[in-house]
Amino acid sequence: MGLLTIGAFAKESRLSPKALRLYDELGLLIPARIDPVNGYRLYEPDQLERARLVAWLRRAGMPLARIRTVCDLEPAAAAEELRAYWARVEAEHASRKDVVAFLVERLTGEGGSMFEVEVREVPERMLLIAKRSVTIDQLAGFTTEQVARFGNGTLPVLPGIGGAPFLVFHGEVDADSDGPVEWCRPIPAEQADEIGRRFPDLQVRADPAHREAYVRLTAAQVDEAGSMRAIQALRDWAGEREFSGPPRQVFFADLTTAAEDAPVSDLVGPF
Repeated sequence: MGLLTIGAFAKESRLSPKALRLYDELGLLIPARIDPVNGYRLYEPDQLERARLVAWLRRAGMPLARIRTVCDLEPAAAAEELRAYWARVEAEHASRKDVVAFLVERLTGEGGSMFEVEVREVPERMLLIAKRSVTIDQLAGFTTEQVARFGNGTLPVLPGIGGAPFLVFHGEVDADSDGPVEWCRPIPAEQADEIGRRFPDLQVRADPAHREAYVRLTAAQVDEAGSMRAIQALRDWAGEREFSGPPRQVFFADLTTAAEDAPVSDLVGPF
């Protein structure tokens, strides 16, 4: 069999000519030859296997950029990449399902709060701060970056929950909004100047003494729906009160090693 025209190749691969032109532009499925006279795209018959794989992966909902990665792998590696992709899809679907359940609860008035709000006193302390504008997809990477930078034991710590690092959300963080957020690490006041000189790219400032309301989350609850429920519990508790600053999230345990029912984080409203 000789070279196939785009029409014949589209029929055999069950991809439309429009899709084939797009995949050519993206470097995903490049024609074997383009006729220099009429500009027609021509394909080798052995490109049909790749074309069919592209079509199947699109039916699975895989983004085009990731399809290109999968198609360029050996079969065993491609299968592993597909398993990893689907595991992420299932996790995202479960998260969205929980968000929808929360919204249904709010709209119907059904279901009570699963969180108990508590209050604590926080003394004045100094903070080492990294600030960045991030979307929800970038938030975990930003946090991990700071933990990796300062979690090697070379930075002095404060005892107890008052020494745990935390995020401050100065704006909405979701797929469209990028905060910004601050990653804050409490540090000893007597060493603040020296630490500031060690990290000139970061800010050092005082966190005034205050009271804060908080709800405690387990590892299983540290997701989008859990955070939404926790924030709403704080808002319901506050009622007419005004929080004195944006919400915070304190991390006092390792999310990667904690059991699902283990407490790992507090969502906080200072007042």
